[in-house]
Amino acid sequence: METRIAAIAILVEVPESVDTLNALLHDYAPYIRGRMGIPDHDKGINVICLVLDAPMDVINALSGKLGRLPGVSAKAVTPKNAKNKTE
Repeated sequence: METRIAAIAILVEVPESVDTLNALLHDYAPYIRGRMGIPDHDKGINVICLVLDAPMDVINALSGKLGRLPGVSAKAVTPKNAKNKTE
């Protein structure tokens, strides 16, 4: 199966969505290579950056599910000329 490296930027403005967000990340844990979270308490927003190595349909599915959570924005980015690997 072809996989690609991707980054997903997540902005969380509604703290009540965090439990569902973390459950989703747990479900997709086999594809997550790294995660960094930065809280900004003054502005009431949390920024999470994920690095994935996954098939495009998995990347799109996770990004879409995250973006549908209340008060959560998510955007996936992939390299233009990424080399895919075959498993």
